[in-house]
Amino acid sequence: MRLAVIIPTLDEEGAIRRLLPALDGFADELVVSDGGSGDRTAEAARALGARVVAGSAGRGPQLNRGAAATRAEILLFLHADSEPPAGAAEAIRRAVAEGADGGGFELEFDGDHRWMRRGSRLVNLRTRLTRLPLGDQGQFVTRAAFERLGGYRDWPILEDLDFARRLKRHGRLAVLPLRMRTSSRRYLERGIARTVALNWLIWALHVVGVSPHRLARLYRDVR
Repeated sequence: MRLAVIIPTLDEEGAIRRLLPALDGFADELVVSDGGSGDRTAEAARALGARVVAGSAGRGPQLNRGAAATRAEILLFLHADSEPPAGAAEAIRRAVAEGADGGGFELEFDGDHRWMRRGSRLVNLRTRLTRLPLGDQGQFVTRAAFERLGGYRDWPILEDLDFARRLKRHGRLAVLPLRMRTSSRRYLERGIARTVALNWLIWALHVVGVSPHRLARLYRDVR
């Protein structure tokens, strides 16, 4: 089964220059879905061998455009500041061969900050309890299931949570026991406690019915 990697970007030149060499030989197709970067993200991605599709910003639409540009049977949606663990591609194919419609990985924040290490453990506990891996954990899905669900919602944020919930309701979701390494940059720059509190506030407001388009105003760094 062929595997395609789709990476949404917005001003992620540095991250793309670090990530794409690490993905050499990882997948059958590699697509960067850019949301109008003002830096050289798109040029860097092309130079490093990725196909680039461009359009308006917003993770939901960007992920859908990227998926539409591929033909592989399995799709892996990967954040630019995340890096798959060794053996990730084989683990995804094996999970699908065993009947999974999609899923994701456990998570590990980079760096040695003790609160981020604790954060990794909390995220993994939450994922095991809810069976809802989010975007920074590398969501993967079969093309058949992706098309059956209609892809991601046209949302600027929370599209990953919504997609995982719909996939869990309408298919078999696997949480793979490998750890996606992701950047702790946003937490450290904004403050760990403040960022965690903001995330929980956004999730709580979403649960009670506040539109993701309104919630995006709280979350300025939409990717």
